[in-house]
Amino acid sequence: MMELIFGPADAATASGPAAPAETGTAAKGRIDAVGVGQHAGGRQILHEVSLSIQPGELVALVGGSGAGKTTLLEILAGVRAPSAGQVMHDGVRVDAGATPGSGIGYVPQDDIIHVEMPLRRTLQYAARLRLPAGTSAEQADHIVDETMCDLDLADRHDVSVRMLSGGQRKRASIAVELLTQPRTFFLDEPTSGLDPSTSADVVRLLRRLTGRGVTVVLTTHEPATIDRCDQVVFLTRNGYLAFAGPPAQALQYFGVDDLADVYRRLASEGTPRAWAQRFEAYRPPGEPPVQTGRPGGRHAAGALRQWWLLTRRNADVLVRNRLTLAILLGSPVLVTAMMSMLFQPGAFERRGAVDVSPAQIVFWVAFAGFFFGLTYGLFQIVGEQAVFRREYRSGLSAGAYVAAKIAVLVPLLAVVAAVLLSVLRALDRLPAAGWDVYASLLVTLLAEAVSALALGLLASAAVSNSAQAALALPMLCFPQVLFAGAVVPSADMATPGRLLSLGLANRYSFEALGRGLRLDQLTSTLPTMRAYGDTFSGTVAYRWLVLAGFTMVFTLATVWVLRRRCLPRAHGRR
Repeated sequence: MMELIFGPADAATASGPAAPAETGTAAKGRIDAVGVGQHAGGRQILHEVSLSIQPGELVALVGGSGAGKTTLLEILAGVRAPSAGQVMHDGVRVDAGATPGSGIGYVPQDDIIHVEMPLRRTLQYAARLRLPAGTSAEQADHIVDETMCDLDLADRHDVSVRMLSGGQRKRASIAVELLTQPRTFFLDEPTSGLDPSTSADVVRLLRRLTGRGVTVVLTTHEPATIDRCDQVVFLTRNGYLAFAGPPAQALQYFGVDDLADVYRRLASEGTPRAWAQRFEAYRPPGEPPVQTGRPGGRHAAGALRQWWLLTRRNADVLVRNRLTLAILLGSPVLVTAMMSMLFQPGAFERRGAVDVSPAQIVFWVAFAGFFFGLTYGLFQIVGEQAVFRREYRSGLSAGAYVAAKIAVLVPLLAVVAAVLLSVLRALDRLPAAGWDVYASLLVTLLAEAVSALALGLLASAAVSNSAQAALALPMLCFPQVLFAGAVVPSADMATPGRLLSLGLANRYSFEALGRGLRLDQLTSTLPTMRAYGDTFSGTVAYRWLVLAGFTMVFTLATVWVLRRRCLPRAHGRR
């Protein structure tokens, strides 16, 4: 097992020594890794790395492609569980999953922040979600304003995040984590894609954090960034520890004049194991301290307050994203128009043997409700899974998150369902009936749309990207068309089909809508309806309860999937 204990860099070896830490903060922020290893795909990508990082240090994890620097960063941050070994922050294990609110900040390589809203408003929502319970709105706003000033973003407070420059977006992403004043801060390639001047600005910002006693660990491949760090950890192929120490000492150890030449030597000379063995003989001995217990954390806002904040934020994002809003409202208009063109007026009064069956009209109305709900939910989570994971690590309730999505979209679905029924009735595609009948139809259609919304959210949480979500759309729709009991009545299906139909929301909506419109009275008089037999018998309330049950099951499953996906990962990027 390889091991290293970092000591504070002295002025002769560090290009930018950290300022003295504030009283009371220097004792917090120590990071220890003991025998950390990682397997992926049947091979080992990180080999028993042991190291200790002192509070207030700026440390760079570097290495070529496949060296395991991102893997090591995620393990140190508690984002990923190691296959072997353990990680401790201030002597307390966190490698089994960092406790939310435990003073750990993590910024992945991609900018993880909502881009639709102005910067200050985005940070205000983040602050209210992340700051300890009891923090007033005025205090949260003050912290937001201070954070923007610290990151030189005050003059961009009213600019949409989407319109910020690359360096400003990176600082905005960092600002979200700084709101809670973490003791340890992890960043994956924070200077990637930035010009040299902007990259230097980001590193200077990180250096200021270490001056406040914050421990900062980052991955990078840029020699200029490494030079500004207190310590550098070189990993060679397959995750072997090749060197750890001050950058100036690395030049002497590898016998080079430029840190860029270290990459060449590691790639072309010797083997990864040989480099690790050489450093094992070179490094000083030591043992990191091990304590017991759990990381201390601050309690975030309660689940109810989180739900209210998330509901407001979701509505804010939706209103500001004009294209998404246009699609959500435009697609029901298009579907309603097509249904109006497809069916002729007065279908429910016709009695000819070749007439279009009223059951077909009822079925497509039911399917429209399912389709609206499914498409509304299908892309809600997949596009911001990284944002959710980041907030979940800070104490966000998965249940509050899912409930907020439903709270924003249900009113839209209610309006869409009401418009659909009103237009079809106005155009005589649905029969004349009392308000109580159409109220029942509206409840049925909305109940199905909400259950489909919950199913869409579940699929959105389960897939990894928008392309997979798009592929899921027809896969979820086709069974609802074929096995709802309209194309082939349920009684005439093969046994597997009948069993499958019991789990489809569209079947119960189709039957409830038909019952509400008294289609059971037409099954014995209208030739096109005879095959449906007693499909529309029974009570509507029973179907409503089934649809409500689907909604509950899919919602709870979505919460479960989100929690599972936020567990420390055993595999992933290297």
